[in-house]
Amino acid sequence: MSLNNSSNIFLDSVPSNTNRFQVNVINENHESSAMANDNTDPPHYEETSFGDEAQKRLRISFRPGNQECYDNFLQSGETAKTDASFHAYDSHTNTYYLQTFGHNTMDAVPKIEYYRNTGSISGPKVNRPSLLEIHEQLAKNVAITPSSADRVANGDGIPGDEQAENKEDDQAGVVKFGWVKGVLVRCMLNIWGVMLFIRLSWIVGEAGIGLGVIIIGLSVVVTTLTGISMSAICTNGVVRGGGAYYLISRSLGPEFGGSIGLIFAFANAVAVAMYVVGFAETVVDLLKESDSMMVDPSNDIRIIGSITVVILLGISVAGMEWEAKAQVILLVILLIAIVNFFIGTVIPSNNEKKSRGFFNYQASIFAENFGPRFTKGEGFFSVFAIFFPAATGILAGANISGDLEDPQDAIPRGTMLAIFITTIAYLGVAICVGACVVRDATGNMNDTIISGMNCNGSAACGLGYDFSRCRHEPCQYGLMNNFQVMSMVSGFGPLITAGIFSATLSSALASLVSAPKVFQALCKDNIYKALQFFAKGYGKNNEPLRGYILTFLIAMAFILIAELNTIAPIISNFFLASYALINFSCFHASYAKSPGWRPAYGIYNMWVSLFGAVLCCAVMFVINWWAAVITYVIEFFLYVYVTYKKPDVNWGSSTQALSYVSALDNALELTTVEDHVKNFRPQCIVLTGGPMTRPALLDITHAFTKNSGLCICCEVFVGPRKLCVKEMNSGMAKKQAWLIKNKIKAFYAAVAADCFRDGVRSLLQASGLGRMKPNTLVIGYKKNWRKAPLTEIENYVGIIHDAFDFEIGVVIVRISQGFDISQVLQVQEELERLEQERLALEATIKDNECEEESGGIRGLFKKAGKLNITKTTPKKDGNINTIQSMHVGEFNQKLVEASTQFKKKQEKGTIDVWWLFDDGGLTLLIPYILTLRKKWKDCKLRIYVGGKINRIEEEKIAMASLLSKFRIKFADIHIIGDINIKPNKESWKVFEEMIEPYRLHESCKDLTTAEKLKRETPWKITDAELEAVKEKSYRQVRLNELLQERSRAANLIVLSLPVARKGSISDLLYMAWLEILTKNLPPVLLVRGNHKNVLTFYS
Repeated sequence: MSLNNSSNIFLDSVPSNTNRFQVNVINENHESSAMANDNTDPPHYEETSFGDEAQKRLRISFRPGNQECYDNFLQSGETAKTDASFHAYDSHTNTYYLQTFGHNTMDAVPKIEYYRNTGSISGPKVNRPSLLEIHEQLAKNVAITPSSADRVANGDGIPGDEQAENKEDDQAGVVKFGWVKGVLVRCMLNIWGVMLFIRLSWIVGEAGIGLGVIIIGLSVVVTTLTGISMSAICTNGVVRGGGAYYLISRSLGPEFGGSIGLIFAFANAVAVAMYVVGFAETVVDLLKESDSMMVDPSNDIRIIGSITVVILLGISVAGMEWEAKAQVILLVILLIAIVNFFIGTVIPSNNEKKSRGFFNYQASIFAENFGPRFTKGEGFFSVFAIFFPAATGILAGANISGDLEDPQDAIPRGTMLAIFITTIAYLGVAICVGACVVRDATGNMNDTIISGMNCNGSAACGLGYDFSRCRHEPCQYGLMNNFQVMSMVSGFGPLITAGIFSATLSSALASLVSAPKVFQALCKDNIYKALQFFAKGYGKNNEPLRGYILTFLIAMAFILIAELNTIAPIISNFFLASYALINFSCFHASYAKSPGWRPAYGIYNMWVSLFGAVLCCAVMFVINWWAAVITYVIEFFLYVYVTYKKPDVNWGSSTQALSYVSALDNALELTTVEDHVKNFRPQCIVLTGGPMTRPALLDITHAFTKNSGLCICCEVFVGPRKLCVKEMNSGMAKKQAWLIKNKIKAFYAAVAADCFRDGVRSLLQASGLGRMKPNTLVIGYKKNWRKAPLTEIENYVGIIHDAFDFEIGVVIVRISQGFDISQVLQVQEELERLEQERLALEATIKDNECEEESGGIRGLFKKAGKLNITKTTPKKDGNINTIQSMHVGEFNQKLVEASTQFKKKQEKGTIDVWWLFDDGGLTLLIPYILTLRKKWKDCKLRIYVGGKINRIEEEKIAMASLLSKFRIKFADIHIIGDINIKPNKESWKVFEEMIEPYRLHESCKDLTTAEKLKRETPWKITDAELEAVKEKSYRQVRLNELLQERSRAANLIVLSLPVARKGSISDLLYMAWLEILTKNLPPVLLVRGNHKNVLTFYS
């Protein structure tokens, strides 16, 4: 349709407040076409705008005279909402299209709303026009509602302005933090722990300034590498709540995430107790100095700790805003304490401080303290193990990722800056304290130098003090002995005590918030179903109040136990395990080479991340080897548990990506290997239709392909392509999921085709990948061939011919009851639907019992209660009526039982193999594989082969020799010498009666009539054909007699499939052969290989 460029046609958008791309609504009608001749103004097109991204509504303005046209459009009763998005509207008067870039099209321009997940909290998800809508012919008489303009921008089913405003109101009370308050402050407070004030001086005394800096540097390397890896993961997509658990689970999958998430949340909960006990110990020390003990030191710690954790819980439950304010106050106190220390180092020392080892900055002290001087039992790694927990805490910001405004920006920036600032502080304190304070001091102001005394290079001696007796007896002061060195050095000692309080309380508060947040995210994912109770959140911020209570109880329990020295190494290792997995996640995602791995944070390297993971694991053993072992054991147990439970989640993890890459690499590598007969295995295409509709056919095939060969369940959809493709695509995932649920190691594949045979032909040629291509076609026997339309028979026999043409073996399986249970499934679905309706009706009645009209509903229920669900059938479906009446019948029961017969363990018996023709060995290989399976192991092979009646023993020996070379165990061998004799008259009569309806009988008619009949019914069996293959017909009937005689009691019969020569054997005659051959027998497998060796006796 040509576009009329009349100014009356275009309904232009308002120039202001435009969307990213302007979409116009086009109105075309005959009246406007006429008006175009009178109006010569050039058309006005709205420019594409890249302006206000948040403006998502389509705004429409009108030229003078066009407002009435649009009003008529809105008021007409012809408009109605469409499915999916804004469609074209066409009638006798008006036609409406979308205009993009000045063209009539339904194609939508790129928008972020198209890529959001359903239920996204950042905005509504928009459905772009489907490919079908764009590709198919434009629908006629499709109407739109007055709100269609909104739906052009917002997508189908997206809330309008009113709902958007409601959503904004809902978000109004939510507290979100920026990178400073949300990440930087928290990480700094957690990294600056008690270690800074009461242990760093001792570490410098033991390791010296040089090794002390190396210890700090090594710790920072671990945290920096982890921070870089975490930054890469955070910037590879939107980050939700859950911190380390969220990052690891979305990268490595629920198995790793679920295991580390649980122990990480527990570690944070116990860490609350550790920090609170550290605070309580400091308070108790102050009480000792003032002689104000309440009971005794241990119980005082418990009392103070319990009160403290209750107060911290109150702050946390009050809301994240209050908790953040408390953190800021604590940070200010901590910064003042640190600054107070640096100021104290330059304030001239008095005699009391000098006697305790503090002499301000002295080069001699720096030189003396530069090297290590480890005391008995200490070494580099033991000192490192004591210091390293001080460097942890880098996940404090990430743990509240759900409360950050922009986690992708905040976590990398805040975490890396916090690592940098705290590292400078640690290094500064370590170097300063090492340059100001000697290792040993007596604290006695009278221990000054006596004139003429030899200092022997002692820095204190050179500064006028003699601390030599500290070599022989313990002293109380100096770097090695006094944990309160920073208080002594500082300008105002109580500020250091305040700093210790701030460090402990801030760390405890951060852990008290982190543990419930991580735990809530874990519970929401429903990985551990028993913990679902703790997933519920409360208030605008979705606060995990239940998680707070649980964390409080855990912390209180460990405070009362007060045995934290034992548990502390395990907790440190729990944190390190999280760091290791974060590093490994970054490495794994990079190594998997997934196109979805596109982190905005580019300063990372996969091998550096792997080094960081290995380094974290090594540090775990350095800190405490038995704690590391316990950590690994717990994590392994949880990993196995989650793997076994197989949570129903799909996060697109790098584990999935690597699995794909590995499978692809292996498939490509397999193509370089030539096929060898020793490695042959049946790789089957099974024409099951939907796998649940013919379970027995799939079960018997799976029995000889499981863990050894390829199995593809195939379905052909016949009919109009549009409908077939829609049905095929909608059921693909469901049917593959059914296979997985039933633990069937098979793939599902489907094709849409004009006819069944064409679909199968496509599957035979195109299925598989590389060397993993099907070599065997498995089909069920067409039991209803005598009642089926001729085209179905032609297709059925045709696919056997096609398989042989493509050099693919064929297996036809026949069981007495048939395979198709689709009608039974249909009845079951109908019964389930009726049961659901009944339950819904009962629920409705209960909900309306108190209503005024409840009596009428009760009356309705009484009528419904009289329904017998097993007998009720919808009137509209006659097929369901018929089958549902059969549901209680014997035949239907037998069909259901038959559909599961190959799932059961087979009773002790035999598999009779009638290897009549050498097809390369497939007829023998399949039953042999079956005997290896657990369900068939009690069945022995009996081999039947044809032979001459006067050479039975010789041929039996020859066959036994061949089987022994093939290393195939067998119970017995039978040589059948009377295969080619005529069958008895009764059997032959049954065969003749079977084919009688399909015979042409042209020999009984004149030549003209015979030729006419051949032309009209070319599918019928001619007398000439029947006479030409009479011996073969005799053989099929005779074989059935032998099978009835010798194998009637077998568990399974495997029989060589007769081949119908193309152009010589009619389809109906071939079906008659198969029918008479397998009639009234146990389950039968008719097998014909492609006549290439599948067995060998060479090594």
